[in-house]
Amino acid sequence: MPIALIVLAAGKGTRMNSDLPKVLHPVAGEAMLIHAIAAGAALGPERVVVVAGHGAEAVRRAALAHDPEAEVVIQAEQLGTAHAVAQAAPVLRGFDGDAVVLYGDTPFIGAETLLRMAEARARHDVVVLGFAPADPGRYGRLVMAGDGLERIVEFKDATEEERAIGLCNSGVVMAAAPLLFELVEAVGNDNAAGEYYLTDIVALARTRGLSATAVTCDAAETMGVNSRAELAAAEAAFQARARAGALETGVTMPAPETVHFARDTVVGRDALIEPYVVFGPGVTVESGAHIRSFSHLEGCHVSRGAVVGPYARLRPGAELSEDVRIGNFVEVKNALIAEGAKVNHLSYIGDAEVGAGANIGAGTVTCNYDGVMKHRTTIGKGAFIGSDTMLVAPVTVGEGAMTASGSVITRDVAPGALAVARARQEERAGFATRFFARLRALKAEKGRGE
Repeated sequence: MPIALIVLAAGKGTRMNSDLPKVLHPVAGEAMLIHAIAAGAALGPERVVVVAGHGAEAVRRAALAHDPEAEVVIQAEQLGTAHAVAQAAPVLRGFDGDAVVLYGDTPFIGAETLLRMAEARARHDVVVLGFAPADPGRYGRLVMAGDGLERIVEFKDATEEERAIGLCNSGVVMAAAPLLFELVEAVGNDNAAGEYYLTDIVALARTRGLSATAVTCDAAETMGVNSRAELAAAEAAFQARARAGALETGVTMPAPETVHFARDTVVGRDALIEPYVVFGPGVTVESGAHIRSFSHLEGCHVSRGAVVGPYARLRPGAELSEDVRIGNFVEVKNALIAEGAKVNHLSYIGDAEVGAGANIGAGTVTCNYDGVMKHRTTIGKGAFIGSDTMLVAPVTVGEGAMTASGSVITRDVAPGALAVARARQEERAGFATRFFARLRALKAEKGRGE
């Protein structure tokens, strides 16, 4: 059965006290909206529709950056969740598969949970995701009957008996798309808030003789974010799960509470992650790699046996092959470092290819940017780059070649050659003695004048 995702992302998030749309606030290095879309990807959706409102253009850019095939529709007025879902109806007209409604401010719905909902959908017309929190608070309640889910009642509209129910509504719903929009169209706003509640579709379905049921999940999956405090709590919850998962799969972390993961971080078994390492989005660290303290990685790949840091920065496009050494205060960006190569100290390697076994001396810089365009540096296998070498791209240093320390290399260096590109050293006998004597005399004279 084809699936369409409808992700509700129109809310302003007043309690966030922010100019940034609520759904674009990051958890684990990525906007909450992206977490929701990524969770839905487990269903293999044919269509992804994001319902935007406040900050719609920013939401559109974020959605399309993650999924260029996503469709963004606008909810000009926020009149409730049913009204929001209705905005997706025109773009999904003629779609005869199922639709699942997710929320851009609820980032932790699990793939396994959505798959269980899809299984239940094969037997029921409407499937709702429920959870049983320790404190049900003001959540809507799921009223169950012998033959399934009877209705959903919002807290403010519930009786005392209904408020005593412990099974709560997450808001996530799955149904055939044509049925979903038919039911949404029938929803009214005769309630305490004067809004069009998506929750009303359950009772409407039951009055038509259709079946409804609830699938349950851990309350942690349904954590919503409406304030900065809840955003911090969501981050803490994600990090706790990510750290526990990494330890469980065989990653060594002497101080796991100091390591920060992104949503999509992948770390292999027997990798060693020292304290205070931060992973941004798009990082894969293979088994047996070693990431030393205070390093920051994003958009990069670290192969088996590589050692990174301490105090290293790997930026997007950094590709470290096996047994590479990236040392302290080294930055690598959009560069391939081949097997066994070393960049051990205080260097910047950007838009470059470093050959196997090459040694890059301290203070080396690939000068890749001319103010308009980026240019590439190629360093051959087994080359030796002397300390404080400036490699002005585009430039190639051949296999087994050398550069002298302090050189500014502006032309290609032949394989096996030594390139020296620095001013000739001159020595003036006695100059330093005479120079400092003169300065001291001037200083003393100035002091007497004051």
